[in-house]
Formats: sequence, C-alpha cells, structure tokens
Amino acid sequence: MSEEASNETAVSPERAAELLESGEAQLIDVRQDYEWQAGRIAGATHMPLERLPERAETIARDRPVILSCRSGGRSAMATAALRASGLNALNLEGGLEAWVEKGLPIDPPDGEVAHPRHDNS
Repeated sequence: MSEEASNETAVSPERAAELLESGEAQLIDVRQDYEWQAGRIAGATHMPLERLPERAETIARDRPVILSCRSGGRSAMATAALRASGLNALNLEGGLEAWVEKGLPIDPPDGEVAHPRHDNS
C-alpha cells in the first residue's frame, strides 16, 4: 500500500476486497455478536466496539487494519480511535451493507446483514 494511501481514512468495498485478498490488510468487524452470526466478511476478526479498547494491543501493526460494521458509523469511531493510537486504520465505506450491495461475498453464503435490535436482546 502506498504512503499516500496511508493518509486516507476510508476505503471502498472494492478496494478493501483487493487489500484483503492480497493479504495487504487485515479486517476487524466491530458489530455485536448477533450481527456477526447473521453474516460477515470471510477472514474478519470479530472485535465488538465496546471490547476494542481492551483488545487493541492484539491488532497486528505490520499492515493496515480495515474496520467494518453494518453501515460505517461504528467502524468510523473505531477507525478514529485506532488512528489516534498510531495504527494505520481505515473505515470500510458504507460498512457491510455497501459490501453486499457491491455483490461481494459474505460468510456464510446465505448470510445476511443484520439490522439493529431495539429490544436489548
């Protein structure tokens, strides 16, 4: 990844797919457990947003980290926090919703993008 690209804070689903496939980047999904179970990007590490601070030291620093959530809001917060701590972090533009809209695969193949729960379950 070029130095110029390291100054960016967001990455398109298509570019993220290229970086992940080539091994140039890692992916962390900051959604809740039920969202993760419904569908996710293959190869992602699940690290719910509220647990990110305690697990940040486990994130590899040798390559960029792409953060994802359902629509890009939570992962934008996570991206800002990780960038402030010195990591080369990028937000997946539009989150998993945009990933799926672009026709990119999720795991399991029949998975879906879970919508927020408002009943605290």
